[in-house]
This record gives sequence, structure tokens and C-alpha cells, in this order.
Amino acid sequence: MILVTGAAGHLGNVLVRELVDQGNTVRALVLPGEDRQSIENLGIEIVEGNILDKASVVQAMQGVEAVFHMAALVAISPGSEALLRRVNVEGTRNMLDAAKTCGIKRFIYTSSIHALARPPIGTVIDETQPFDVNNPAGMYDSTKAEASLEVMKAVNEGLNAVIVCPTGVIGPYDYRRSELGEMFISWMKKTGSIVVEGAFDFVDVRDVAKGHILALTRGKPGHTYILGGTRVQVKFLVRMVKKLVGAYSPIIVLPPKLANFAAVLAEKYYKMTHTRPKFTRYSLETLASNSDISSDKARQELGYQPRSLAETLADTIGWWELNAKKIKSRLRV
Repeated sequence: MILVTGAAGHLGNVLVRELVDQGNTVRALVLPGEDRQSIENLGIEIVEGNILDKASVVQAMQGVEAVFHMAALVAISPGSEALLRRVNVEGTRNMLDAAKTCGIKRFIYTSSIHALARPPIGTVIDETQPFDVNNPAGMYDSTKAEASLEVMKAVNEGLNAVIVCPTGVIGPYDYRRSELGEMFISWMKKTGSIVVEGAFDFVDVRDVAKGHILALTRGKPGHTYILGGTRVQVKFLVRMVKKLVGAYSPIIVLPPKLANFAAVLAEKYYKMTHTRPKFTRYSLETLASNSDISSDKARQELGYQPRSLAETLADTIGWWELNAKKIKSRLRV
């Protein structure tokens, strides 16, 4: 039996699908009342619980051999720092304590590329970079770093655990309409698109899911593995999407100074209207920072093989063409 937290999310539901396809028995932990559309009819056991409730976590781990801990709060706008720390750090501590109590044989923690220190441009980001709890980019980055260090502490205390750090996850089965999913939908329209200067490493959600399973079977205890894909300029990514859908509409590229000024106003707008953040200072900082990321360790030790960006974009567009009108946008912090 394998337990997956955060199973109803984008990466979570794709991991569940891959585990089931490989013949595994899966138990999914979901929040009480949480939308389960993404994992319905997959032949898995679904249990309600909360990683902030130790008792429910221990109960969910009964009869479980391996755990994928993916549940986390992702916030890219200011104002949610306390909740971020509770969920990402305290929730992970609860999971680790429960894993020790229940004798879990293997624990895979989903961290983030943003949890690692960001060296200056010109330096390759790999697993030699430390987890940076003082990352100035934002509370999400620092809480994921702190949680990762909690996992390493548990390893030193005897827990068989591995950490994986995905880059920018994109792809089909995005039932929650992630921030990147929302961007894809907007780029697919025949109206003009406004983008900012910058680049990042984007990876197919299906490859990240397979990378998690490879970490389960081949990862070395106490080791970290970056699961990345292809680095691309955002303006080129938008052009690729528009070309695939035949939407040859104008693309306006904002210079960094103007984009940062607009982001300040945008954050106030999101807060006032209670709408999902799409354009923030955090996202601008991410695109402007070093994104020369290496997945060589995962390739060599796990056999990780991410697919081409072109294949990912084609499949993502195809999925959204079928599902965009069926799935409502959900507000996040």
C-alpha cells in the first residue's frame, strides 16, 4: 500500500495515475470536503484527513509501506506567511513523526527547486546547492527549504527518505487550473498576450510523476534529486503555444522595470477582488533569476528521462481544448 498526500492536486493526481498503471495499491489522503474530481474512478482508496492533524495522519498510514508527501500550500502573493509555515513546515513534521511511529519503509518528499539556494547567473543549479531557509524571494521558498531540512533531520534519525525537487511543472490533468495552466489557456486565445522578459525550466508533470516513482525504487536515502525539463524564454514558450493552436496574435514583452511596477498594482487588485494571482513580484523575480538547472544526477542515478518540450506543449494544449470549459478556476492565496 502506498499513501499519497496532496493526491488531488495537479502533480498528485498524475502520480496516482502512474502508480495505478504500474499495478500499485494506492491510498489518497484528501482534505475533508476537498474536490476529488481528479482522482475519481481510478480504483484507489480515498481517505479524509489533514496533515496538520497528527491523529488523522497516523490513521492514514496504517498498513502503508511507502509514503509520497506532496501536500503543500503554494502562495505567490504576500499575506499568507503564517499559514504557509503551518502547512509546509509543521505539516511535514507531522508526516515525518507519523512515518516513524508507523514504521514506514520509504518516504518520498516533494520539495521544490525554489527551496534550493539561488546562485548567481552563470552557475549551474544542482543538488550541491544547500536548502536556503533565508531565501529572500518569498515565504514559499523558505518554508519548503525548512521542511526539506526536517526531512534530512529525520534521515539522520533513521528514516529511509528521499527528496525530489521539481522545476516548473506543466502538462495535462490540471484539474485545479494551476497558475501555469491559467497562463496556457490565455495564450491559446486569439487575443494578444502580455508577457515579461525572463526564462525558466519547465517540465512535464507526467515525467515528474515518473521521477517520483524512480526515486522510490532507486533513490539513495538522504539524497536529493532535481526533476527538471527544458529551459526556455517565456516569450518563446508563448510563441510555441500560439503556433500550435494557430493563434497568431500579437505578443507584447514588458521590460523588467515596467513589469515590476505593474506587479505592485496587480497584487493590490488581486487582494481587493479576491481573484487568483497571475502576475506578482515573486513570479517576476523567478523569471529574472538563475534558471540554469541540471537534472544530471536524476538521469544518471534514477534513469530519469524527461520528454521534449514540444510533446508536452502539444499534449497540454490538447487536454485544455477538451477540458478548459469544464473546469472552474479556484481561488488560491
